[in-house]
This record gives sequence, structure tokens and C-alpha cells, in this order.
Amino acid sequence: MAIDFRNIILTGGSGLLGTEIKNQVPEIQAPPHDQFDVENYGAMDEWISKSECTTLIHAAAFTSPPKAEEEPMRAISANIIGTANIVRVCSKHDLRLVYLSTDYVFSGDRGNYSEDDALNPQNLYAWSKLGGECSVKMYAKSLIIRTSFCEQVFPHDKAFIDQFTSRDSVKVITPMILDVAFREDLTGTIHVGTERKTVKNLAIKLGKTDVGELMRDDVSFKVPFDTSLNLDRLKTIKNKDSDS
Repeated sequence: MAIDFRNIILTGGSGLLGTEIKNQVPEIQAPPHDQFDVENYGAMDEWISKSECTTLIHAAAFTSPPKAEEEPMRAISANIIGTANIVRVCSKHDLRLVYLSTDYVFSGDRGNYSEDDALNPQNLYAWSKLGGECSVKMYAKSLIIRTSFCEQVFPHDKAFIDQFTSRDSVKVITPMILDVAFREDLTGTIHVGTERKTVKNLAIKLGKTDVGELMRDDVSFKVPFDTSLNLDRLKTIKNKDSDS
């Protein structure tokens, strides 16, 4: 069945992921913040009432871990209250909801985390994203995608040598997100990422061969050791596609 991308709403269209989603799916509806503010339920309700949308991809978020430590109320407003508003409006209009979450919801003590492993965030940003997950879990017609991505060119001069991740560039991760997001029968939680690696190895993979070294203890906020994701559910879906 063909997907009518004009019936899909995207929040966070001006962010790193949202911009890449719009590049790859130009027909998607990405209303500007002044028309579709996740902290303004009434405005979202009014906008959706005038549309024929069937799915909402919620990528808007306050995403900076160090800034969340400095401004926790801002993280609460955007990531917890805002996501609860999204769930409410999706429920009212019977929309399928796809929520973009983070690998940071795990403690990071061992890596290879599956969708059903215990959640134990280590910084305030991750707690706020888990708060969003809690709201989404209350809505049956939803999918939580835990993932991690960065710019196509690694943006920093130094990278962690003692942090492991399944992160990859936004250009690599976006089509993987869209593939599962557009599967209307897929609900619950799924992990999206690539192979386990250090952040420095990621930087080198993205072409930053002269990147310096950074330790987790060198920064002011808590950085988990290993939040690499178990991708078995994602691989199972892809294998079924190959067999069909």
C-alpha cells in the first residue's frame, strides 16, 4: 500500500533530524513552531482539525544534555509536558504516533541494550526523554524509536575514547528511522542504529581523521560508558522483508 506522505505530520522540522527527514521526504507536513508548538495543546488540536493527517512523527525536543542540567524546567516543558500534549492530541484524532527517543535512557554500564532492558538514565536530558516515553507508552497506537545520530561531518575537535555507542550520521540513521516509522503495524519500541564503536571511531568513520581524544571525566555532565543498542528486532524486520 502506497504511503501518502502529505498525511504525515513532523514536529521538530527545523532540527538536525527533522531537516534530514524533510530532505528525504519533501511531501511531509512540517508545520512551523508558531503554528504547532508542542507546549500549546490548543494550537496543535486546531491545526490537526483542519488536516487529513493519519500519522505524527514527534522529533521535536530539547536535546542538549549540558543545557538540560542548567535548565531542567525547559527540558520538562519540551520533552515531558510537550510529549504528553502530543499523546493527548494523537489520541483525540486517532493518529499513529512515532516518538524519537534516545539510547541515553539506559545506564550505560554494559551496552548491547535490548528494547526490554531496564531503564536508568544518568543525566537530566535522558530523564526528560524517558518522561516522554512514559506518556507515549500510555497510547497503544504508538511506536518508540530509540536511536542516536550526529551531523554528517563530526562537529567537534575532540571525541570520547571511553564512550561506546551505536550512533551514526543523520544521513545514515534517517532512512532507517523512516523505514520503521512508516510501518503502520509496528508498535511498541524498536532500536535503530549501526555497529558498536567509540565516539572517536565514529568521528574517524565520518572523515574526521585528526580528531583529538576526550575522556568522559573531562566534561561537566555525566556521560554513560556504553549505550550501544541491541538491533535484533530491527534485523528481524529487515530479514522478513528480504524473505518476502
